[in-house]
Amino acid sequence: MPYPEIRPRRLRRNAAVRRLVSETRVAPAELVVPMFVKEGLAEPRAVASLPGVLQHSRDSLRKAAVEAVQAGVGGIMLFGVPAERDETGSGGLDPAGILNVAIRDVIAEVGDSTVVMSDLCLDEFTSHGHCGLLTPDGGVDNDATLSAYARMAVAQADAGVHVVGPSGMMDGQVGVVRRALDAAGHQHVSVLAYAAKYASAFFGPFRDAVESALDGDRRAYQQDPANLRESLREVELDVAEGADMVMVKPALPYLDVVSAVRAAVDVPVAAYQVSGEYAMVEAAAANGWIDRERTMLETLTSIRRAGAQIILTYWAVEAAQMLRDRY
Repeated sequence: MPYPEIRPRRLRRNAAVRRLVSETRVAPAELVVPMFVKEGLAEPRAVASLPGVLQHSRDSLRKAAVEAVQAGVGGIMLFGVPAERDETGSGGLDPAGILNVAIRDVIAEVGDSTVVMSDLCLDEFTSHGHCGLLTPDGGVDNDATLSAYARMAVAQADAGVHVVGPSGMMDGQVGVVRRALDAAGHQHVSVLAYAAKYASAFFGPFRDAVESALDGDRRAYQQDPANLRESLREVELDVAEGADMVMVKPALPYLDVVSAVRAAVDVPVAAYQVSGEYAMVEAAAANGWIDRERTMLETLTSIRRAGAQIILTYWAVEAAQMLRDRY
């Protein structure tokens, strides 16, 4: 056989060499951990379909926030689970509602030592489970919902949040939120736009975590999984409306979208490794079919390689601790 003159394997020889020439690294500061806080809980409660993920009490949320900061994660994304819901999702706008209270708790506990983010959507707070206000015929009223989002954004900013994440996929939501924040004197609060959020089957376990009341689906306002160019249009609109960062959700089934968005914009790009992605790996690992830790890090690396600078993942704290030791 002819002698191979080119030997790429030299750069894979051992762990030290592989580490030296690694093209893609995931840093703890690029990870954001989603956290759920449930109104009225005295003790944290496990989410059955998300092994290792909890619905927090207010006390356990504060402790978890400190743990996340100590691990070096870049941020915390907060979701509220109210004790009661109504047609208009009023609990999300109420300064005394569980999400706004949780924001104040976390800010009081960790201050500016990590980025405190909040989900800006009505779905956790509505009795029908949709992301907006409904018309008489049961559709989602885009423009009426925008008014509610504006008030919700100001309530979250008043509570001290650093970043709001409008996630309902309403047309014009970023512009309305930006104007409302500025008018209320919150020019310093950033907007992370859920710019490309797909009507995905991978959201199932999340709905358990927030005890969603949704009956039906959200295909009339979330994106068709078949479409890529539509995502680029949505991203372009959100950036034009004032988004400081944009996000693709889910992550792994949409790495091509992440890559295309990264190439299209000059603002930071985030991707959300959603509940179904996490749960599949956990289930396979629990059955001994895959190596859990290797798979965890491989999935995060693939999202980073595709172009996401920020990754929301339920593994954020654990992965941050592992990556800190690895590099």
